[in-house]
Amino acid sequence: MTFISFKSWSRPLYLCVLLFSLPSWAVKQYIATPNQSHWNVIVDTPLECRLSHNIPGYGDGEFVARASKKQSVAFELKMYRPMGETRNVRLTSMPARWMPGEAANNITRLKFFKQFDGFIQGKTVWNMLAELEDGRNPTFSYQDWQRQNRTLEVGLSAVSFQKGYQDFSQCLNKLLPYGFEDIAFSVLHYDENSDTLNKISQQRLAKIADFVRYSDDVDLVLVASFNDSLAGTTESQDMSEHRAENLRKYFKSLGLPEDRVQIEAYGKRRPIADNSTPIGRSLNRRVVISLGQTPMY
Repeated sequence: MTFISFKSWSRPLYLCVLLFSLPSWAVKQYIATPNQSHWNVIVDTPLECRLSHNIPGYGDGEFVARASKKQSVAFELKMYRPMGETRNVRLTSMPARWMPGEAANNITRLKFFKQFDGFIQGKTVWNMLAELEDGRNPTFSYQDWQRQNRTLEVGLSAVSFQKGYQDFSQCLNKLLPYGFEDIAFSVLHYDENSDTLNKISQQRLAKIADFVRYSDDVDLVLVASFNDSLAGTTESQDMSEHRAENLRKYFKSLGLPEDRVQIEAYGKRRPIADNSTPIGRSLNRRVVISLGQTPMY
């Protein structure tokens, strides 16, 4: 406690001023030292890119992008111990120690939910990457759920970021321009009285093949084959079974175990259009491919 004396015209005035500083135990910081700071691409495939950074004592910060029509990057703050309470979080760009005089810049405010890792997507993620490129440290600040009178500051160190980000960017350029949701349900069509897919369907099948070839998460491929009624019942059924069997062999050649490919042949049953017209028969002469995938989160 410090007393500061002020003299007025009439009598001395004493003002009691409490001078204090925030105790060191009130803020707990987690950030890699320059020697500890590493950025590594730990997943590099046409389906997923993942850039990881270890935060000693806390967890890992990871930038992740997956194959999609629209390229987007998300950020996951993976904690060793999930948060026990939902918390409002402030994300700030902190200057590095070699940037004397530079101020901290507020990026945004977020919310991290109880028992979940922190997750961010959209423009904020690109802002974080830009700050790291500039040598600054994006830092998350929130109230500790275990000790209510303590603030946690969790920083991403920009040391050694450039090389890892370069590798990550190269991976982004190789991502397939479509994702699982774009090919999970596909209807392919055949030329008349043929087991050859038409050109558009061949292109679609090639996309499915690329995804299946690189994915470890496709646990089921269901092939349902249908035919028009131009031929007799037996001939139509035989053709339907032949087309389905060819696709079963095709997916097996991509490395899928036999028990993950199921085929069904319906012949001229279950038409979806009028078999009396060429257009209708073309629509009925089809195979439906459905993919099942293990959830990624």
